[in-house]
Amino acid sequence: MTSLIVIPTFNEKENIENIIRAVFALDEVFHVLVVDDGSPDGTAAIVKKLQPEFNGKLHVLEREGKQGLGTAYIYGFKWGLKGDYDFIFEMDADFSHAPNDLPRLLKACREDGFGMAVGSRYCKGGHIENWPFTRWLMSYLASVYVRMILWIGIKDTTAGFACYQRKVLEKIDLDNIWFIGYAFQIEMKYSTLKSGFKIKEVPVTFTDRVLGQSKMDMSIFKEAFLGVLKLRGKKF
Repeated sequence: MTSLIVIPTFNEKENIENIIRAVFALDEVFHVLVVDDGSPDGTAAIVKKLQPEFNGKLHVLEREGKQGLGTAYIYGFKWGLKGDYDFIFEMDADFSHAPNDLPRLLKACREDGFGMAVGSRYCKGGHIENWPFTRWLMSYLASVYVRMILWIGIKDTTAGFACYQRKVLEKIDLDNIWFIGYAFQIEMKYSTLKSGFKIKEVPVTFTDRVLGQSKMDMSIFKEAFLGVLKLRGKKF
């Protein structure tokens, strides 16, 4: 069984080589697909330079312009589904998601049979490091809000660290995913549950980025707030 990690990037030159090497240093075998949205800092060029070293396991897709996190993941998912990957992951490039947690997410899907495994900050055992209290509170309350509106039992509804079984992404209509920002993560979990699959929350420690700049802004939170209301009426 083969696994693919999709890493969307925009200006991640400080992190991309280190995160790739950290993944390939694991005992578990993973392939990596970087989906780069035309980073002017040369992120894609760094990946291309590393490809001969990790022949056949490191891939890069370049897109023009910053098109949004959700569309980058869907682009990567579709690419992975054309291959023979049994498990497909979402992971950030900035080390907020620890590569050492990847095998635990994989185990939840491969051995325990869950359709999706989420690296959770808010389930028992999960933690956040280096976040100011106001940002933690906003994120935590967002997950509470989502649970109340959508009636789902996921504690970390906005988490972006996840593993999917192939059959989940095959069943979800990826062309009918509405959101491209913060709400994308919510919609994918909601779609997974509505498609009849179970989700396992795996406790992780989320560490705020040290290098590079955050892509978060208030428009992303606005999309999530209004998007949840829209999702509540979505037909599956």
